[in-house]
Amino acid sequence: MRTLVTGAAGFIGSTLVDRLLDEGHQVVAIDNLSTGVTANLDHARSRFESAGDRFTFRQLDIRAPELIEIMAAARPDVVFHLAAQVDLRASVADPLHDAGCNVLGTIGVLEACRHAGVDRIVYAASGGSRYGAPTALPVRESTPADPRSPYAAAKFAGEVYLSCYAELYGMSAIRLALANVYGPRQNPRGEAGVIAVFGSRMLGGRPVTVFGDGTATRDYVYVDDVVDAFVRAGRAPSTTRGIFNIGTGRQTTTNEVHRLISSALGATARPRYAPAPPAEVQAIALDVRRAEEELGWVPAVAVEEGIRRTLQWLRAGSKPELVEA
Repeated sequence: MRTLVTGAAGFIGSTLVDRLLDEGHQVVAIDNLSTGVTANLDHARSRFESAGDRFTFRQLDIRAPELIEIMAAARPDVVFHLAAQVDLRASVADPLHDAGCNVLGTIGVLEACRHAGVDRIVYAASGGSRYGAPTALPVRESTPADPRSPYAAAKFAGEVYLSCYAELYGMSAIRLALANVYGPRQNPRGEAGVIAVFGSRMLGGRPVTVFGDGTATRDYVYVDDVVDAFVRAGRAPSTTRGIFNIGTGRQTTTNEVHRLISSALGATARPRYAPAPPAEVQAIALDVRRAEEELGWVPAVAVEEGIRRTLQWLRAGSKPELVEA
C-alpha cells in the first residue's frame, strides 16, 4: 500500500510511520518541522530511506502549493492527515495562526488529494474537545459537535471540509476523533500532554502544576492503540466512512494521573495548583463501540501500563517533540 502521512515527524505521526514501514507499506512523510523533530524519524531513515522506494521525507508546510506535485508523484492509496496545531492555550492566544494551520492546512491537503485522485483519507479529529461539555459520558459519535475553543472549532471545521470534499469528489473519508493521546515521543516540555509533562518534571525532581482543582477528567489513550486505529481505518473497505471515536471510555482525573505517576516513581511531593485556562473542558470520555464494530479496533493498553511505558521512555532520555494531532 502506498501511503502519505502529514505531521510525520511528530509524536503520533512518527509512530504511525514506523508501523506502516514495519508492515511493508511505502511511506511519503510530510512535516514542516515547526513542532515535529527529525529524530523521531531516525528509525525510518536508518532502515528504509536508503532503499529509495519505501520511505521518503519531505520538509514542507501542508499549505505550500508544492504539496499538489508531491501528492501527484506519490500516488498514495491512503493519506493520513495528522499535521496540526494542537495547543489549546496557543489557539486562544492566537486563533488566526491556529486556523491557518488547522483549517487552511487541511484544505491544502484536500486539494492535493483531489488533484491526485486519492480515494481514502484518514483525518485526525479531536475527540477531547469536539463535543464540548456533554451531559452524558462516555459520549457517542451521534452527539452534536459543540466546539468551545478556537482549536476545537478549527479542528471541527477540518471535519466539515473533509465531508464536503468527500461528497464533491467521491473520496472515502474517515475521521478518527482522538481522545487524549499519550506515550513515548510526546513532548514533555509542551503545554499539551499531561502524562509526559508530569512524568518529566517528577523524574527531574521538579514541581508539578495542576491547572484547576485536579478533578477534571480525560480519556487517556496510548499512542500504539491510536496508531492501530489509523492502520485499521486505512485498510478498511471504501464503504467504511464517517466519524469514529478512539479512546478508552474511562475517565481519569488529573489528580489520579499525578497519583499514578507518583506511585510508579515512588515520589511523595504534592502538586501545585493554578487557575484552569479558559475553554477548558471539565470532563470527557469517548464511547468507542462503533470503532470496535466497524474497524475491529479495541484499546489494548490500560493507563497504568501506558504510564509505565512512558516513564521508561522518559528515563531513557529520548528527545521530545510536540504532539501532531
